[in-house]
Amino acid sequence: MSVVVIVLVPVLLVLLLVVRSLTLAPLVWLQRATRQQAAAAVGAGAPAGRRPFVVASALGLGCAAGVEALLFLGDVRGLRMLRAPIDPSDGPRLLVQASHVPLHTAELWYLVPAISALVLWLLFWFLTQRNLLTIRMPARVWSARTTRRRVFGLLALRAVLGVFLLPYWLIFAVLLFQIGATVTSRRHEPVVARADAAPAVVPAVVPTAPVPGPVAATPVPQPYVPTQFAPPVPPVPQAPPIGKPLSPHDARTIGGYQLLGRIGSGGMGTVYLAQRQGSATQVALKTINLELLHDAELLRRFQRESEVLAMVPGAYTARVLDTGVDAGRPYLAMELLDGRPLDVHLREQGPIRSAEALRALALALAVALSGVHRLGLVHRDLKPANIMLTSAGPRLLDFGIAAIVDGTRLTATGGGPGTLTYMAPEQFGDGRVGTAADIWAWACCVVCAAHGASPFAATNTGAVIRRIVDTGPEPAALAAVQALDPALAAVVTHALANDPAQRPADGTGLLAALAAAQATPPDPTAVHDQITRGWQTLAL
Repeated sequence: MSVVVIVLVPVLLVLLLVVRSLTLAPLVWLQRATRQQAAAAVGAGAPAGRRPFVVASALGLGCAAGVEALLFLGDVRGLRMLRAPIDPSDGPRLLVQASHVPLHTAELWYLVPAISALVLWLLFWFLTQRNLLTIRMPARVWSARTTRRRVFGLLALRAVLGVFLLPYWLIFAVLLFQIGATVTSRRHEPVVARADAAPAVVPAVVPTAPVPGPVAATPVPQPYVPTQFAPPVPPVPQAPPIGKPLSPHDARTIGGYQLLGRIGSGGMGTVYLAQRQGSATQVALKTINLELLHDAELLRRFQRESEVLAMVPGAYTARVLDTGVDAGRPYLAMELLDGRPLDVHLREQGPIRSAEALRALALALAVALSGVHRLGLVHRDLKPANIMLTSAGPRLLDFGIAAIVDGTRLTATGGGPGTLTYMAPEQFGDGRVGTAADIWAWACCVVCAAHGASPFAATNTGAVIRRIVDTGPEPAALAAVQALDPALAAVVTHALANDPAQRPADGTGLLAALAAAQATPPDPTAVHDQITRGWQTLAL
């Protein structure tokens, strides 16, 4: 018995590898056709015709030839059990007769390898399908409900076949074949979505003179008219790519995310455009630069910042989706937003001229600050560059120098705690900086949105500081808000009081002040509706 197994197992492995090699080209063909069929099923590509079925038949015949070559196993004493499906009662008994081992040992030898091979076969088959339908494929192929139903239906069918019908030895054979298919499934060319391709140019017949009046119900014979071809249809404009290409020194994956480009970078960190492997959702992934990974204090602060930001409410802020550490490098995956920062909008389109849009901006930032302050956080760097104007409303970004209210510093991303023309007077001293500093910066941002610049902008640093702590804001800047929304201008003036105690205490107090100035109740639903309506008046 042992001699037969020692000789037979290598022969079987070699035979299976030969069959796999002979069917490799048809396998690639079948996988390519499967990708085309899946894309066509959701309207993202041209159908592949009947070729997949022809290729599948060829593969089936190749595997059947291998099966026929192995049927002699039935004539080898003690190995007849390999030709039957998994049988928990009869299989171990035949193994006891062949090897003279105890029954409980025979049960382990018989069942554990079979169940392990069956589970691995199903796992590798699922990975193959996921690779075929996600790697270099239109995103909507894998997310389509029909695709999911088909994949999980076929997975269940294979499980039933493996348990009740497949011969014992064939489970190991298909596992070996499936591993090869999984490796091959990662090496296909992209399938371009139909919506992504330029439309085809179709020749059209154009009459030399139009026929007046309504079109008759009955076709009327027309004289022969020379025809000409319509001019080529221009390609569908594509959205500009986000960020810049990766540099040769950038990693290609971090923490299970595939990096697609650079959104931005600074002295301490980089933000990448990324996509989780196996998912169609793109995210903004922030991480520390490689040369700073030896800085234990910076790593600790980044981790602390990630934990705090994960608690920040998602209303008018960028939601944190995931955090982790990959090979000692921490990362933070955040919601990817459309639109552009407020400072870019002001530079390209000028100040906001809609009173409704300006109030929507002020309310949305107040809601965001309310959620942040309830967690005991101070943003400390609220400025137009950290306000994203998205299609769904304004979003407050970049908590990189946020601090706990007790003054504990988190991760620094710039040279100082704030941006000069948006800093409150108390930020220039040694005292505690609280939530009232964010209220001051909120007022500066609202004025900037209506005027085009901070109310404390000046020609040099000394003049800026003198305005902030002494002479006060530029009157023309406040007048720009007054001209659009006098009630909002009153709250802005209140928020720019030099004494922090004279300002609204936090985001919640700011919302109450805005509601009181407009004589409306501070109902969250009403505030959200007002933001939505007002934001629709802004041309992004």
